[in-house]
Amino acid sequence: MDPTLLAYRQAISDAAEFIRRRDPRESSIGLILGTGLGSLAEEIQQPVAMNYSEIPGFPASTVKFHAGRLVSGELAGKAVLAMQGRFHYYEGHSMRQLTLPVRVMHALGIRSLIVTNAVGGMRSTVPPGTIARITDHINLMGDNPLIGPYDPFLGERFIDMSEPYCLRLQALAERAAFKLGLVLTPTVYAAVSGPSFETRAELRMLVTCGADTVGMSVVPEVLVARQLDMKVLGLSVVTDQAMPDQVISVSHEQVNQVANEVGPRFVKLVREIIRTL
Repeated sequence: MDPTLLAYRQAISDAAEFIRRRDPRESSIGLILGTGLGSLAEEIQQPVAMNYSEIPGFPASTVKFHAGRLVSGELAGKAVLAMQGRFHYYEGHSMRQLTLPVRVMHALGIRSLIVTNAVGGMRSTVPPGTIARITDHINLMGDNPLIGPYDPFLGERFIDMSEPYCLRLQALAERAAFKLGLVLTPTVYAAVSGPSFETRAELRMLVTCGADTVGMSVVPEVLVARQLDMKVLGLSVVTDQAMPDQVISVSHEQVNQVANEVGPRFVKLVREIIRTL
């Protein structure tokens, strides 16, 4: 077997074993919390927090506003394992490195994954402050974490992507939003590599391709989760307006600020979703 595959298998095993030793409770739901959305991890009861730097094989988190911690415990009566901040392709990590945590979650028995992120809204129907559910995506990152030597241990090589975001979980999220009096807008999400924000021409192309929102994450994690037959729910917070003909200057600080402002509504929604899972 390719030595890099053996090393990757070992990294998954070592990380899972480290987490089990720190917290032997079995989690049922995985959470990946994006920019400005990490406050949800503070809601976890009986938490056990692990810095990414402690966990074997985990890359270092270098992005501002990402706490860089894995937090296990209980949320809304369910056992959860939450990434308080994620890894990104633009940080220089390989696709396999940045999706390692998803494989570790699967090794720990997690089969349902909620991925979240902050995005730019490219249509007037998704202004800043919108909470959206991802119905589908377009991968424009120029890479795929499933590329490389094949190992059946990692899952099927050719994965079905007819339902990347679980329809049952989307319906459950809609019901939770309705109960709370919140609007959950369906969106098609375009993933780009970053870290530069998009030009007018790029935004125009993305809208023409059918995308409603744009960001720099989520898709690699979803591809790996689907390879492992995990059920995925994708939730986005629209933090800035990125309409092709009305481009407004944006900064990472502004993205984080808007995500924090939406945070209380977002936390209520995710808690209700988890409660009913």
